[in-house]
Amino acid sequence: MSDDSVYKIIELVGTSSDSWEKAAANAVNRASKSLEDLRIAEVKSFDVKLNDGKIEAYRVRMNISFKYRGDQ
Repeated sequence: MSDDSVYKIIELVGTSSDSWEKAAANAVNRASKSLEDLRIAEVKSFDVKLNDGKIEAYRVRMNISFKYRGDQ
């Protein structure tokens, strides 16, 4: 079976005050509210936001692909 589909890739940064895992989940959950047919999420990097030497937020930079329909 041939899959002649086209996929678009966007970059997102998810954040969480709790963990990198929750930061990634926040990005995927938010993207799923406005994009359909999400396919792959590839984490590119992790970092933390600091405030007075303490971790204030966990951040995940990721690429997410979704099926491109031409109207998005």
